[in-house]
Amino acid sequence: MIEVICNDRLGKKVRVKCNPDDTIKDLKLLIAAQTGTKPEKIVLKKWYNIFKDHITLEDYEIHDGMNLEL
Repeated sequence: MIEVICNDRLGKKVRVKCNPDDTIKDLKLLIAAQTGTKPEKIVLKKWYNIFKDHITLEDYEIHDGMNLEL
């Protein structure tokens, strides 16, 4: 299990625990459950890279304690 921290740029941070073999879509569903937003509206970014839904966290090299932006 890894823990990913998501920042929505409005001062709210969400901590989500997931497996490295989960897809970005699975991560979006977990974030949506905690924040109350729809998973279709969530866009995950790191700097200027936008993550695609069908690729796993391992493939994007997202590790424990990594920060992502919503």
